[in-house]
Formats: sequence, C-alpha cells, structure tokens
Amino acid sequence: MNGHVITSLGDLLLPTAVVARARWKGRKQVLAEMSGVMATALGLSAREVHEAVQERERLGSTGVGEGVAIPHARIETLSRPVGGFARLIDAADFEAIDERPADLIFMLLAPTDAGADHLRALARAARVFRQERIRSALRQAQTEDAVLAILSPDRTINAA
Repeated sequence: MNGHVITSLGDLLLPTAVVARARWKGRKQVLAEMSGVMATALGLSAREVHEAVQERERLGSTGVGEGVAIPHARIETLSRPVGGFARLIDAADFEAIDERPADLIFMLLAPTDAGADHLRALARAARVFRQERIRSALRQAQTEDAVLAILSPDRTINAA
C-alpha cells in the first residue's frame, strides 16, 4: 500500500469482477448486478453484498460526477478492501452533483473494521477516476483485459 502510485487500483481490483460492457439499466439494476459480480468473485452471498451496498446508497448517492459512481459498503467477512468495475452501455442516474448519469461504476467493498483503509481506498478510487485520460480510455475499452490494463497496469495479465 505505501509508496503506491495513484495511477493504479491494481491491489484493489478483482480481475474476475470486471465487466467491460454491461447492459444493465438504471441504478437499481446496476447495484444488484454489480453486487452479484462482486459476490461471485469473493465467494459471498449476492444478497449480503447487495443489502450492504443498498444500505450505504440510502445514506446518499455515490455518483461522484463526470459519469463516475463509486458505490461502496462494508462487509464483515472481508479481510481487505476490494473493488470491481463495470462500464455501462447505458449510463444510469446516480444523482451526481453535476447531474451527469454514470457509465463508469467502481464498487468498493471493505471489512467492517477497515476504518482508515476503507477511506484511503475510496480516496484512491476517486483520484484515479478524476483523471480524464483514464475515464476516456475506459469508455473505449471493449474487453475485460483492456479495462484491467488501464486500471491496474502494474499487474501482469495472465493469459492462461
């Protein structure tokens, strides 16, 4: 974690929780489907993840502007913060300050007792997605591998 360059979410991003072209419609479906993707990658119950994410979403929208949303939640059984990513074919309304619907979704899950780690991971995701070149590259990415290369360039892509 320390001395890590902010251009990467490599240590957070679960390679199996990346969807390059999601055909989900609306915030409700996006949160449900993304929770399912994360749950599958982590071997958790989709309902548990979805309920935690929805609970957080009720406190206030997670749309951060520029077409980006970072829904997040705390899950007791996790040992470290982890993330998943989806690019939506049709942007969904996440009630962002700039009123732009979100097509880039980064879901962050952290252990219940993660405290500062959770906030650090959230801040890092926000910094990565604040970069125009990263957003624009993600909008052009057609495959999961392309997304992984953008969000975690320091990871060796396993061809197997």
